[in-house]
Amino acid sequence: MLNIQPITAFTDNYIWLLYDDATRQAFVVDPGDAEPVIRTLQSLQLVLTGILITHHHFDHVGGVKTLCDRFKPVVYGPINPSIEDVTKRVSASDTVNVLGMAFSVMEVPGHTLDHIAYFHDGATPVVFCGDTLFAGGCGRLFEGNPPMMLRSLESLAALPPATRVYCAHEYTLANLAFAQAVEPHNEPLSDRITVAQATRSCGEPTVPSDIALELATNPFLRCNNARLQASLQEQGKSAGHSTLDTFTAVRAWKDSF
Repeated sequence: MLNIQPITAFTDNYIWLLYDDATRQAFVVDPGDAEPVIRTLQSLQLVLTGILITHHHFDHVGGVKTLCDRFKPVVYGPINPSIEDVTKRVSASDTVNVLGMAFSVMEVPGHTLDHIAYFHDGATPVVFCGDTLFAGGCGRLFEGNPPMMLRSLESLAALPPATRVYCAHEYTLANLAFAQAVEPHNEPLSDRITVAQATRSCGEPTVPSDIALELATNPFLRCNNARLQASLQEQGKSAGHSTLDTFTAVRAWKDSF
């Protein structure tokens, strides 16, 4: 199993670092800023051999050129010509070799049209999902639409329950506050908020989470849940009863929360 740790960037981004103790080789995921990556590589005496990109937003790709100029890594990214320095463009059904581990590519549009995720189905499954699925939330729909995002989230929700979810931002407390407004009587959610608050008070990341926890507490993965739907109806937030109606209402509410 590879070592995986976050590199903090900007105000709330996580650039994920994967490395092998034996070879001292490393990959990073969504390096929006090169400098913290370079500092971390130097402190751990690692050589960057690869980069994974999930989508084209600047806070996910802004450091790629500098890292490529310095380390000449292989760069995997979505089929989007606007993302420069990608050496291997990938899409659904493709497999990426990350330091000896096979990651399958998932297309998960909604936040952006080009968004992909990288999933490894091992003894401890992991997924790097960028800004599609967050701890307790999901990304804004900048380019996609609700049906598209719902399908993407359903594909992530269908991963093994133990899958570790490595998202790209520390939005968890704000997401959980909204989730509690949606489902005020969700006991696992209340427990999660307590744990997350204690974690952040120590300055520690709340991610990764896992799919099982998201299914129990993330309103965007619970839009087919009768209790959540009833809560929306009681609060006058939903105009329909289908999963898509519910998702559309929850996403619209979160946008103005």
